[in-house]
Amino acid sequence: MERTTEHTDDPTVVIAGGGPSGLMLACELALAGVRTIVLERLVEPPGWSRALGLQYGSIRALNQRGLAAPAFEYAPVKHFGFGMLRFTGLEDHLVPRRVPQRRIEQHLEEHAIELGVDVRRGHEVVDFTQDDSGVLVTVRTADGEYELPGAYLAGADGGASVVRKRAGIDFPGTPSVADGITGDLRIPVDRQIRIDPSLHPSGMFALIPLDGEVVRVTVAEFGATPTSREVPVTEEELHRQIGKVVGREFDLGTPQLLSRFGSSARQAERYREGRVILLGDAAHVHFPIGGQGLNTGLQDALNLGWKLAATVRGWAPEGLLDTYAVERHPVAERVLMNTRAQLALMYPLEEAEPLREVLGELLGFEEVSRHLVHMMAGVDIRYPVAERSGIGVEPDHAGDPGAAGEVGAHPLLGERLPDAALRTEAGETTVDEILRTGRAVLLDLSAAGAATSATDADPLDVTGWKDRVDVVQAAPVSELAASAVLIRPDGYAAWVRPVDVPGDAGLRRALTGWLGLPG
Repeated sequence: MERTTEHTDDPTVVIAGGGPSGLMLACELALAGVRTIVLERLVEPPGWSRALGLQYGSIRALNQRGLAAPAFEYAPVKHFGFGMLRFTGLEDHLVPRRVPQRRIEQHLEEHAIELGVDVRRGHEVVDFTQDDSGVLVTVRTADGEYELPGAYLAGADGGASVVRKRAGIDFPGTPSVADGITGDLRIPVDRQIRIDPSLHPSGMFALIPLDGEVVRVTVAEFGATPTSREVPVTEEELHRQIGKVVGREFDLGTPQLLSRFGSSARQAERYREGRVILLGDAAHVHFPIGGQGLNTGLQDALNLGWKLAATVRGWAPEGLLDTYAVERHPVAERVLMNTRAQLALMYPLEEAEPLREVLGELLGFEEVSRHLVHMMAGVDIRYPVAERSGIGVEPDHAGDPGAAGEVGAHPLLGERLPDAALRTEAGETTVDEILRTGRAVLLDLSAAGAATSATDADPLDVTGWKDRVDVVQAAPVSELAASAVLIRPDGYAAWVRPVDVPGDAGLRRALTGWLGLPG
């Protein structure tokens, strides 16, 4: 059959994969006015959810776009810890919520379509070519193959990513030491029992009632050769695996959907090859513990989306797109580190027991628990923004009159701003709410809403960038300890003016570094 080529007039970003990472990226691009096509090989959405936990970092990412509502439809998880050692004394908002991945995907897909994204199910990316002008993606459907041109191709097509393999990007890491099965069972409510995640000498096991008759089963045999994911899981195999790990039988009702998982920890050697970019599981995989895979993928998309949109639309400063890998590669590397550490706390169990006892004692210290919780929730991230923001660079007074008296590095610089309440002339709002447009925000906390009127406040000049940045004036907020903040579209601070520091020293340099030349 002859292969056809689709023609497009506008620069298009093609996304391979319609999971949470791909759909979140599609929403970000469409919000910024970029034509986006999502190619998902599955004809219908999956009938079950691989992941069941949404970390606070993901909730913040979704809330910045007004998409966090599904998170609050579900209760917090009942078991949250490190290496299956429970945390104690957690702040309520840092406890993950038991949100099915499918609910997140459904919500993101609906929003993407509302924004004009072309979501094509039953369309599988099988190959591509690229040159300096764009990519040409080969797509397979039930009716044959066609070619789709695009400005960029984003690979969000999972751990076995075709995009990553065709791009020639290595995926180094450690092999799996676990043979795991997870999925949903249907068991009458009066026959259900709950078994929280429990460790055994040869593995781990959990049986968690979800909604109605649906029960999630998870079993992993440590030290076993993992079975290929291409081999279907049988009911007999599930019973046999549980018997080997736990040593007894359970009422498993009727299996609905079962799949396999392992414990390999791998990360793409690089996240970009020309006009091809990776995110989500295509860029990093690890032992599924704590909902960190979904969390990392969503925040990959939030970081990449506005940078890729700026590049496609032509206003990105030089090297902006490269900052995606500079910022996100170390984050995923740290996730792989902590999941491997957790696995080492579970297997071999006999050797790990002394370490578990010591760490269990350490978790009694608030500082230790807070450190690990923030790591797993993805809220301890601080991006290296200083150089691009002009912090620590010798001021060029002739080239940048706003650089005199450079504002130095502030504790907020490079961090995501807290979702602080804001009082503006238009009424009450929050940091997350002012980011809903997907644009950068210059938050002026010097006067508006306080006794001094906005007209009397020291002006912050964004002339030349008004098409890329919104200015919001609000009353001072003590928890931010700043009088002005330039917030990137992903919610991270790119420039901060401390309290009681006048003027806009360094603001133009930060605007240029992150949002391009004025005008």
